[in-house]
Amino acid sequence: MSSHSTRSTPPDDAIGLAARIRLGELSAAQALDAALDRCDAVNPQINAVIADLRERAAAQLRQSPPSSGAFAGVPFLLKDLGMDLSGVPTSQGNARLARLAAAQTDAIVQRWEQAGLVIFGKTNTPELGLKAITEPKAFGPARNPWNLGHTPGGSSGGSAAAVAAGIVPVAAAADGGGSIRIPAAYCGLFGLKPSRGRVSCAPQFDELWEGAVSANVISRSVRDSAAMLDVLTGAEPGDPFIVSPPVRPYAQEVNQPPGHLRIAMSTASPIGGAVDAAWSQAAADCAQLLQSLGHSVERVDPVGDGMQMARDYLTMYFGQVAAQLQWWQERGVPAAAFETDTQALGLIGRRLAAGDYALARARWNAPMRALGSLFARFDLYLTPTCAQPPARIGQLAPPAWQQSALRLILQFGLGGLLRRSGLVEQLAFDNLHRTPFTQLANLTGVPAMSVPWGLDGNGLPVGLQCLGAWGREDLLLRVASQLEQARPWAHWRAPVVAT
Repeated sequence: MSSHSTRSTPPDDAIGLAARIRLGELSAAQALDAALDRCDAVNPQINAVIADLRERAAAQLRQSPPSSGAFAGVPFLLKDLGMDLSGVPTSQGNARLARLAAAQTDAIVQRWEQAGLVIFGKTNTPELGLKAITEPKAFGPARNPWNLGHTPGGSSGGSAAAVAAGIVPVAAAADGGGSIRIPAAYCGLFGLKPSRGRVSCAPQFDELWEGAVSANVISRSVRDSAAMLDVLTGAEPGDPFIVSPPVRPYAQEVNQPPGHLRIAMSTASPIGGAVDAAWSQAAADCAQLLQSLGHSVERVDPVGDGMQMARDYLTMYFGQVAAQLQWWQERGVPAAAFETDTQALGLIGRRLAAGDYALARARWNAPMRALGSLFARFDLYLTPTCAQPPARIGQLAPPAWQQSALRLILQFGLGGLLRRSGLVEQLAFDNLHRTPFTQLANLTGVPAMSVPWGLDGNGLPVGLQCLGAWGREDLLLRVASQLEQARPWAHWRAPVVAT
């Protein structure tokens, strides 16, 4: 990326930056130049931005400078997955797909543009968004600005890294199993996954991953995520169901007192794995803070049968990968164009019986009812966001012998052997053991957020997760704002050094 002459300090949050532009303290072009300068300085280290749309952004500002919208003139980055921009490829972390221009602009992207955001790039993501790390073979790993040897998480890892490094104050993200909350936690940021149906998947889909996926942003401030949710909330023609709008704009929930809340807390992994002491202690410390703020907190067991939930989630996951690969094959992109891991996941999905998939999906009702029972007694459910700190780059890559075994199995079409061997299931469970807390909100459709808490002994961020009842983003935002005031994080700066 080329350099620009404008220099700036790390940006305000998006609302603050929009206010400065609106007041004439700086122009949208100057804000864009500042973001590009910062990107040119730090992106070679963190590899967060993998598609350069600066010329498109500059042309947009010349032709029709944004003059209206809550975020008019604020530079913005799209996640390069599930967020199509007409005429621009959406790589989904894959080199072959990076050559195919999108035919239309998705509804959420249209809403961001209508809000006045200036899109100047796209962020790194694992292939098809399938991992909680961001290390696609096509573009190389995104790196955590807090420690370049570690992952920023995934699948919205590039977006989180870009915000944490100060390129933009807020960036697009989506969450099908924790992909907003995990990278937000790993990068010391705020991330809110909305309720199922709150944000439309139009026009390409009615629901993504059986409704498990929700889109929003990763941000430095609670108020940015709240205002962005106001931009995105609302149905598009043809959506399968209409979600009741909030009583008032989400931006108005910020700084509103939440009242006395009953909060359930669990620090035990729902699938029985170890939880790092820094992450479990953070939840316990947050519980104490919440009690000092007037809330009551009670320890509970993990909700539902965590192992069965993990199996049912993975059944959906395998089946969806198989469907995605078939969809692309029908459009001339063969399975061989995807990573070995992705092909293996798809092969397992193709070997699933339709009845097995349908039964696993039907069992999602069990955690829904269990969580519903919990919310009959409590207002929020508090856990660590993750069970382990961010992995080192390459740490979760399959060892050479597993890669060789997978290639042989794929070469000879031994799908049955792949299923019986348990190789891919073990790889998937290994990843879930690091991040076992987030999938519950995706299966049940409830809103959930990750709130920054502090740094562990190695200087890596630690985050806390709160789930609310379906449709209660308002309550989550009030509590997040209360925590933001009681234990501020806006001044945190990752130690990545510009070159």
